[in-house]
Amino acid sequence: MIFFCFVLFVLGVFLGKLPGELPSLCAAGGAGGASGAAGPGAPPSAGGAGSGTGNGAGSGAMAGPEAAGAAAAAEGSGAGNGGRDGYDGKCVFCRIARREEPGTALLPCEDEDLVCFRDIKPGAPHHYLVVPVKHMGNCKTLKTEHIPLVKRMMEVGKAVLQKNNFSDLNDVRMGFHWPPFCSIAHLHLHVLAPASQLGFLSRIYYRINSYWFITAEQLIERLQNEDAAS
Repeated sequence: MIFFCFVLFVLGVFLGKLPGELPSLCAAGGAGGASGAAGPGAPPSAGGAGSGTGNGAGSGAMAGPEAAGAAAAAEGSGAGNGGRDGYDGKCVFCRIARREEPGTALLPCEDEDLVCFRDIKPGAPHHYLVVPVKHMGNCKTLKTEHIPLVKRMMEVGKAVLQKNNFSDLNDVRMGFHWPPFCSIAHLHLHVLAPASQLGFLSRIYYRINSYWFITAEQLIERLQNEDAAS
């Protein structure tokens, strides 16, 4: 069953059906960085109202080569800031964070270094993205010193849910797609709720302990273990 789900997900990526990502691509940092498609495996330990029905319909209009290029860009982008002052004009999330994409409304956020907005293709009744204003690479590029950032992103996600009248924080899934299963290289946290109402495809795309998705808690634990081992 796990292999079948994995095959479905890979096909979704290369057919432009990866949900939770905007169709524009972020190529900051080049495609020549870290190599391989190794995922997080099974990390040490196992989330107005957002639109959508939670069925997890695929988003984007990327053809196969475009999706492959996006994966390479996501893998190659470093954790440091991209471009001058942490801005990359080619990155859609950089533009959104600076209100240069009028089609995407920013939700109230008390952290000036982060922004939050609704996912263009929601995988749950509430599906938000929490994004650093300054360009940063994907979750695989993070180091121990980024743990406070991840925790702040989680707090923003919880606050946005509560402001949108969702209070059951035990029924929330927060996490990141692991390279190469992310089409936007700019770091972004998925916040989905209620996790119990994820549709069939969304349960695959945001599956805990999979090779393509890692929860925020798992990422923090992974970074802590890396620090202890160094």
